[in-house]
Amino acid sequence: MKATVLYSGGKDSTYALHKAVEAGYQVVVLSTIIPFYKYSMLYHKPSFNVVQAQAYSLGIPLESIGVYDEKLELDALRNLLRRVRDKYGVKILVTGAIASNYQRTRFKAIADELGLELYTPLWGRDPRSYLEELLDYGVRFLVTSITSMGIPLDMLGREITMSDVERLVKLAEKYGFNPSFEGGDAETIVVDSPLFRYKLVITGEKSIVSEFEGYFEPLRIKLAGKNLLL
Repeated sequence: MKATVLYSGGKDSTYALHKAVEAGYQVVVLSTIIPFYKYSMLYHKPSFNVVQAQAYSLGIPLESIGVYDEKLELDALRNLLRRVRDKYGVKILVTGAIASNYQRTRFKAIADELGLELYTPLWGRDPRSYLEELLDYGVRFLVTSITSMGIPLDMLGREITMSDVERLVKLAEKYGFNPSFEGGDAETIVVDSPLFRYKLVITGEKSIVSEFEGYFEPLRIKLAGKNLLL
């Protein structure tokens, strides 16, 4: 069946895409919503240039919509999904929701309204084992924002490793954040995964707002070749 992934370019939506392909769905389009305000309870705020590069690397068309008022977030989702349903014949909506009922219930309501089936392959994952699974699977990602006490600001702008996972789990026990970043404690950009035909090489600049808030802004994106094992 034809599917679309609600795609932010972060680790969760990228891994959900891979799990959907494994499950036999034909992902024919990526659907990206871009909030033009600082905080959104519903969406990860993507860098559009990065998502464009990721879509090119994946070889999957990208459809997007901007939203300028959080009161219109569901309208934006409804309009985007109606577009991809009618244009691409999509029957399945894939999302990377892990533990947020706020997200899942709203995504399901819009999917039901449009006659789409909701597929959430990551739902209920244990945060620690999930991060380890991501890295073992070959999903490589950078941290682009931190907005929670306890997450080290030195992680901004660099690729997360297994040793970082150990560190995050220990700090999460102390400070109470979600080590898989569910709920917006931090945001990520995927630079490589098994389905990527090219790696993303991203350079940018950091800005530190406070002892628990910082951001990495991608300024330059290059696509690099990778060796594929056939």
